[in-house]
Amino acid sequence: MSDSAFLRAARGEAADHVPVWFMRQAGRSLPEYRKLREGVPMLESCFRTDLIVEITMQPVRRLGVDAAIFFSDIVVPLKAIGVDLDIVPGTGPVIADPIRRRDQLDQLRDVEPDDVSTITDAVTALTEELGDTPLIGFAGAPFTLASYLIEGGPSRDHRVTKALMHSEPDLWHALLGRLAAIAGQFLRAQIEAGASAIQLFDSWAGTLPLADYQTFVAPHSAAVLASVADLGVPRIHFGVGTGELLGAMGDAGAEVVGVDWRVPLDEAVERIAPGKSVQGNLDPTLLFAPTEVVHAKAADIIAAGRKAPGHIFNLGHGVLPETDPEALARLVDFVHAQS
Repeated sequence: MSDSAFLRAARGEAADHVPVWFMRQAGRSLPEYRKLREGVPMLESCFRTDLIVEITMQPVRRLGVDAAIFFSDIVVPLKAIGVDLDIVPGTGPVIADPIRRRDQLDQLRDVEPDDVSTITDAVTALTEELGDTPLIGFAGAPFTLASYLIEGGPSRDHRVTKALMHSEPDLWHALLGRLAAIAGQFLRAQIEAGASAIQLFDSWAGTLPLADYQTFVAPHSAAVLASVADLGVPRIHFGVGTGELLGAMGDAGAEVVGVDWRVPLDEAVERIAPGKSVQGNLDPTLLFAPTEVVHAKAADIIAAGRKAPGHIFNLGHGVLPETDPEALARLVDFVHAQS
């Protein structure tokens, strides 16, 4: 597996083709996923070994991607340690008792093996079924987890989060320190069970200016990435709307920096620290355009990606639910043929 195109590109080594996988490829747009999930709440599906395995495998079978992404959600480790939350259809994660006081941090305990046993069992089963196709482990970054916990759910402006960050910096850093430990423990459990790479996903980091990111966020994301450095697997760090943060994200320690569609990939390479591989960055909405339009843009991205030591082709964010799976399959074939 160490010679797979995905792992070679992640390490900045030459590969025989540009590898491709898609964020949120496990689920959402696949009819077989929707059929399997009928009547099953999202969080339940994230803790059932059989469902995790099947959902993770579905896009690998259908699309021929170069890596599988572990089916999960960023709030899974929080649920595993007992935080009272749910994923509400049409809304997202909802926290019963938002965290805004220091005494509430006590609930953010360490992740123990028994908390995630069904999840690690799924990772082990997947590595056996995937054979030489790498499995990417997954966790939410401390800032995004903190935002959900503080706001009580999704937020358009993150006003409560930012207010707490600036008005109570000691509480802020204590909270993110706990979340960094939890995310690192969750990633370590996946790697030790067989995952051959990981991605740290920071959905909301792009809402911050660079100075705030460097002061209040980057040290904690770096702590997560450092906590699994000894395990020797490639680490991917991705955020949405993070064009102005790419240099700081590159400095956080991951071997690969994910780039959303807002910044041309060759320009992103200039912003990121030298020696880093890149991942991205087709606009997910372009998959609704004619095939020739999609493939022309993909060819441009592949050409731009050659400026980096390694390039993993991906979307600039997750697959949209209405995406035609056949458009994804055609794109995989095109990327492989071009390279």
